[in-house]
Amino acid sequence: MGSFDFITFFFLIAAVVIFLQLRSVLGRRTGNERPPFDPYSPRDMSQGPENGDKGKVVQLPRRETADEEASRYESIDAFAKTGTTLNTQLRALSDADQGFDPKEFVNGAKMAYEMIVMAFADGDRKTLKNLLSREVYEGFDAAITDRERKGEVVKSTFVGIDKADIIHAEVKDSEENITVRIVSQLISATYDKQGGLIDGDAESVAEVNDLWTFARDIRSRDPNWKLIATESEN
Repeated sequence: MGSFDFITFFFLIAAVVIFLQLRSVLGRRTGNERPPFDPYSPRDMSQGPENGDKGKVVQLPRRETADEEASRYESIDAFAKTGTTLNTQLRALSDADQGFDPKEFVNGAKMAYEMIVMAFADGDRKTLKNLLSREVYEGFDAAITDRERKGEVVKSTFVGIDKADIIHAEVKDSEENITVRIVSQLISATYDKQGGLIDGDAESVAEVNDLWTFARDIRSRDPNWKLIATESEN
């Protein structure tokens, strides 16, 4: 009997110790516990995330209405007739770069054209470097270096631009490319080191027809475009 009481007492003590250990590990209910998450519960869907998840909500994109789409393409449609290849190209470019306006681009391209033509004539490498891609700059720089080595001097007068039209636009990966046909009027003459005329005409105005392609990285915060290719139609 004494042995039975001792065993019973031993197991009773062991049970109390185990209970206390479990309680310290698992904790006690305080009434403030978060209820288990139920993905099908209306409460979970209507109340949204807990306070600790504020700022982590991913908003789904809102579908654009027909009126909003028409408004966004308004500058495109005013520039290129709807249904044409160019209009489609410009709309696709506008989808990738929503701040794009074709009229503003052409105005900027015309200013860049004059700056580049005159900088090349003057041998102004600093201006060219800011407006040209690395590959195009290297070609312009080589021509200027050759001219300087021979002692040649170019004298140019920019008369103006008769016409500037976008003829092609596309988006390649994150880069938008636009090709512009530019018809300009220029007086240009090149003289050797003795001052003799070797190219051009110092008196007459020449018509110059160029195809220039400009590019810009859509991901960049820099709004400026750079000349990446040139081709003469003369």
